[in-house]
Amino acid sequence: MATYRSYDLVEFGKPLKAREREVPSPEGTQVLLRVRRSGVCHSDLHIAEGFFDLGEEGQFRMADRGMRLPVTMGHEIVGEVLAVGPEAGDLALGKMMLVFPWIGCGECRACKEDRENDCMEMRIIGLVRDGGYATHVLVDHPKFLIDVEGLNPDTVAPHACSGLTVYNALKKIGPVNDGEWLSVMGAGGLGLNAIAIARAMGHERIISVDIDPLKLQAAASMGAQAVLDGSRDDALEELRRITDNQLLAVLDTVGAPSTSRLAVHALVKTGRYVVVGLYGGDFRMPLPWLPQKALTVRGCHVGSSGELRELIALVRSGRVQEIPVTSRALSEVNETLSDLKAGKITGRVVLTAD
Repeated sequence: MATYRSYDLVEFGKPLKAREREVPSPEGTQVLLRVRRSGVCHSDLHIAEGFFDLGEEGQFRMADRGMRLPVTMGHEIVGEVLAVGPEAGDLALGKMMLVFPWIGCGECRACKEDRENDCMEMRIIGLVRDGGYATHVLVDHPKFLIDVEGLNPDTVAPHACSGLTVYNALKKIGPVNDGEWLSVMGAGGLGLNAIAIARAMGHERIISVDIDPLKLQAAASMGAQAVLDGSRDDALEELRRITDNQLLAVLDTVGAPSTSRLAVHALVKTGRYVVVGLYGGDFRMPLPWLPQKALTVRGCHVGSSGELRELIALVRSGRVQEIPVTSRALSEVNETLSDLKAGKITGRVVLTAD
């Protein structure tokens, strides 16, 4: 019996456990991949803890989202096609594929319109379905695979979540006029990808806001025209000064009360605030500001499979600068999650079992 190794969440709040499991045979439209890279995402910290902080509303528990333990986490996956089910078509064995992990129910209107990320009953790989912290992963259908042959697997893996999330958010933000600014809150994996992709989409005046000097240095190297320490007592005044009070858009990759307050206070009239970060807490602002300042405040949950294909096409064009990525052994997954929680990682870590 052929086996593979996975690192599974067996108990919320506890380290992942290594398990030896039987290699599955793909059925129907399923595709079996040999995992080559698996990105470690900040949201995995919340998943491993078992809840998200909803502020005054309490907690949103992963069990309420359909998560049942044990499960293999990891949703930023690049893998090599090993085997296909009898209804999966003529997918070439050995081809390198990026996995779209945001799988929906397949039956609702959102899924039928290829907006799987808007499905209310998602079957997310790495949350509901076993994911990429393993040597093998099973994917339901070839339509959830994007050809990344020839691209750097280290830097392309995070695009399944980090890149896709900010790409979708930037599309929602839309164009920023000459002389106006875009602020990216947070300079972690999402924030750095946001800067790189924003520049590829034509944004020029970008200011990165973070509290870590090393991450702000990375943001500058990615092309941010200005950086700001968000922990400064005068951060709001400095943000207004740097942008000449022309901050039209904020992409918040943190999603904390502090970043939301900075955003809604600094945005000019008709400003757009898009949140993708999941840090947690409550969002507060004076309600009259919504009409008085004509603000747009909205959330953005990852992206669709079509948008991931658009993003990979943009990456293939050579216009998206690669973010700093460190490769570690799959066996170091627990240490990596600990380092991520402690803020010791700049850019992204991808795991490999090569």
